[in-house]
This record gives sequence, structure tokens and C-alpha cells, in this order.
Amino acid sequence: MFAKTKITQIMAKYKVTLTKEESEELMSIINKGKHTSQKYRNAYILLNCDQGEYSEKVTNAQISKILKVGMRTIDRVKKRFVEEGFEAILERKPPDREYERKADGDLEAHLIALSCSDPPEGYARWSLRLLADKVVELKYVESISYETVRRTLKKTN
Repeated sequence: MFAKTKITQIMAKYKVTLTKEESEELMSIINKGKHTSQKYRNAYILLNCDQGEYSEKVTNAQISKILKVGMRTIDRVKKRFVEEGFEAILERKPPDREYERKADGDLEAHLIALSCSDPPEGYARWSLRLLADKVVELKYVESISYETVRRTLKKTN
């Protein structure tokens, strides 16, 4: 019962009111040109959620049923529109996570030197998994995947 009231509060919190120019731009996205499915979906959601003078009000449940999207998706689009603006809805949000690189310059040099050396006995050449295991064995890093080894050794400009 508590979760239901909390969701209802979230849905009522963000009110979408589009200007005439914004609604015309959304209509042009829907009616012409090539766009991503996310852009189409967001345009349809915003046009249906609009409480301005240029459209009629449609409930989230009706939008969800017609567009085959979840209620939370509608809420997230409305929230992003209210908090970040019209342009943020039309463009894909860049990822905000950052990963620490394991392969710094020192490890890269050791990997290249190791891959240029003779492979272990019983092997014709170094495999990525062998290199990853050897780097860990020599305690250059605590752990490393063979995919990180591949990306480090791959020639790029």
C-alpha cells in the first residue's frame, strides 16, 4: 500500500507544459526524418503528457497502454524534461560512470616486453590468457582480464 502511494506522488510531481514551438518540433520528429527509437518514444510521451493549452491531457496509464512502455519510463522522461530541459530529452544521455584503468604505461611496457619474449615451454606463441596469467604471476597487477590485455596490445592511432 505504501509503495503505491509513493509512486502516485512521483507521477504527480512533474508537470509537462510544452510551448507551441516545442510541440511543433516534437510533431516534426514524429512525422518526418530518421530518428532513434528513443527519440520517437520520448516525443510521443511528451506530447501525450503535455498539460499546456495546445493539447489534451492523457493519463500515464493510457500512455503506457498505447505506447507499450512502463509507467516508470514515462515518469523518468517527465522528470528529465522538467529538471534538464527540452534539449536533454531529444539527445541520448552520456554515461556518467568512470572506470579506473588497470593498464597504465608501466604495465603496458611490461606487457609488450612479455609478448615479445619467448612463450612458455609447450606453447608456440603467447595467447591473451597466457599473458594475463603471467602478468598476475609476476605481480605487476593483482588481477587482469585477457580482454584488458587485448585492448592494451591492440594498435590504435
